Amino acid sequence: MTSELYRLIAHYPLEKLLQFVPAGVFVVTPDQKIVYWSEEAERITGYSAADVIGRSCLEFHGDSCCHDCALFDQAVSKPLLEKKCVLISKQGRRLIISKNADLLRVADGTVIGGIEAFVDRTGLKELEIERDSLRSVLNGMTDPIYICDRNYRLLFFNRAMDRLIGKMTDRPCYEVLYGRADVCPDCPMAEVFDGELCRQETHLIGTGRTYEVLHSACHFHQQPQCKLGVCRDITERLAIRQRLQQVNRELDAFVSMVSHDLRSPLTPLIGYADLLHERYSSVLDDLGRESVSEIRSTAEGMKDLLEDLLCLARVGQVPVPAEPIATLRVVADVVAELGEFIQRRQARIDIGCLPDVLIPETFLADLFRNLITNALKYGVGNEDSRIEIFGHVVGSRVELLVRDHGAGVTASEREKIFEPFARGEVAHKCSGTGIGLATVAKIARVYHGRVWVEETSGGGATFVVELPNPQSEC
Repeated sequence: MTSELYRLIAHYPLEKLLQFVPAGVFVVTPDQKIVYWSEEAERITGYSAADVIGRSCLEFHGDSCCHDCALFDQAVSKPLLEKKCVLISKQGRRLIISKNADLLRVADGTVIGGIEAFVDRTGLKELEIERDSLRSVLNGMTDPIYICDRNYRLLFFNRAMDRLIGKMTDRPCYEVLYGRADVCPDCPMAEVFDGELCRQETHLIGTGRTYEVLHSACHFHQQPQCKLGVCRDITERLAIRQRLQQVNRELDAFVSMVSHDLRSPLTPLIGYADLLHERYSSVLDDLGRESVSEIRSTAEGMKDLLEDLLCLARVGQVPVPAEPIATLRVVADVVAELGEFIQRRQARIDIGCLPDVLIPETFLADLFRNLITNALKYGVGNEDSRIEIFGHVVGSRVELLVRDHGAGVTASEREKIFEPFARGEVAHKCSGTGIGLATVAKIARVYHGRVWVEETSGGGATFVVELPNPQSEC
């Protein structure tokens, strides 16, 4: 059987055998003319056998060292193994190859040519460059960074993480970073490989610091599924946030206490002013009647201010509702509540489509109450007494608009009017506390939105409140 196999190989065409070699193969004469070019060589370089046979192999090399080819150098032992070289493809691309080469001899030892087999390593070289570049980028970052595989084995620490924890790769991340004997119960590995970007607040072992860790998937040639963890020290930020929350709580409590304590004596003050007016108006002179009226109006103004301050202080103390609130219904209730004021101002309220939002109903009512009252005070009185209330969905956001056709707001005042106690030029002609628009801005901000004012076409002001879209349809 063995002799039969040798006979078969001896008579099997060499060219046919070479086509099974998973590498580009070519044969050259002693003067380096190509006499054979395999199909794999065609695939790698783009050159067909007809393109290259009869030409010097040196024409296709991309570096000068190959002009002194070691294949026919008697001082260099053969075969040549894993020699790095560069070829130029037919498309002009530099191909980084790894080749083996040897001399072809006849029975008496005479060299009749050479044979080379090569494989394309360009992708691996580019991957190596990409990996080195990535390593340089990650090492240049001040945030501690690690990479682990899906089996939780640490593959890489950047310099910042190395300084923080020490070089401990090839060990489980839960052991090195968190001092655990098993996988963390809240590990986001599964979510990360499902394409999610995950954030966690955690403590790294031995640091005494709190970190926000951003987990994301990253992919490498040899490790197709890896997790990248970027750790940002938020210890000071959390401490500042806690101090701010404490200050805000104290401030809200102070405002509530002061407002309540100041509001209590205002009720009898207004009552006694009304009593003086009713019983003694006829015996008082003009100065006396004017003084009583001033006492009452001042007390009413103080009461309105305290009510607005209480409303401003309460914003943020009520959690987001579980279901979207019907904005159209809330606006209709507010308009009904302001019916007497609307009639007195001879205004016309046009209510259009209004998308639902995730804001506590009381604050949504406060928001529209302030915006509509503002429009009634400063946006009505000209020829066009319309106030338009409508909204629409813009992608992931909802816009609620209150538009008037009055005097408008100057460009220089459009940012300032949302600050507490700030009032525009037109506003000074009307009564008000200067808290209403600040309350609107705070409600929008607390519930992840914003508010601004635009000029109405033809004159007037359009107030726009932008909020997250709860995916409800108008």
